[in-house]
Amino acid sequence: MSVVLDNFSRRILAWRLNETFETVTTAELLKEAAKGLPDGTVPSAVMDSGVENVNGTVNELVSDGTIQRILAQVDIVESNSMIEAWWRQLKHQWLYLNELDSANSVRKFVAFYVEQYNSVVPHFAFQGQTPDEMYFGTGANIPVDLQEKRATARALRLAHNRALNCDLCRAKTSETSLVAIQSNTS
Repeated sequence: MSVVLDNFSRRILAWRLNETFETVTTAELLKEAAKGLPDGTVPSAVMDSGVENVNGTVNELVSDGTIQRILAQVDIVESNSMIEAWWRQLKHQWLYLNELDSANSVRKFVAFYVEQYNSVVPHFAFQGQTPDEMYFGTGANIPVDLQEKRATARALRLAHNRALNCDLCRAKTSETSLVAIQSNTS
């Protein structure tokens, strides 16, 4: 399986599950992922130095200026940890929980996960925005809305909890009120 992830928004831009290993898949996915970019934009692709990323078809994309390839831990000191973290989440939080009896079932589960990951599940790093909202710039108001909703929920929870009382609480509240009144009158 091959995946292209946007490092800014963490959105999955393209993915493919082949039943056999094909080195051309990376080049095809990079072209697919770059379709939505403005003309003249040359994206930087951070990847490891595996044969799926360093081959004739990907080399052509680099040579003709379609992409700039950055090899993790070769061209830069950093790793490609964002995509590695996504792989770990996909496997441990979803795939391993399901019966994977064929390539088609894996493809179906991955398609569902990618759709949910991109458009439904909020991302902590984006203060509640999804990768789609970050990528398309449609969720700028979400962090403020969530902050307001948290404050409202907290105030309602405090009011509700303070309104609850039992005989023991009423006795303690009365004692505290008397102490407060006595200390104010002196």
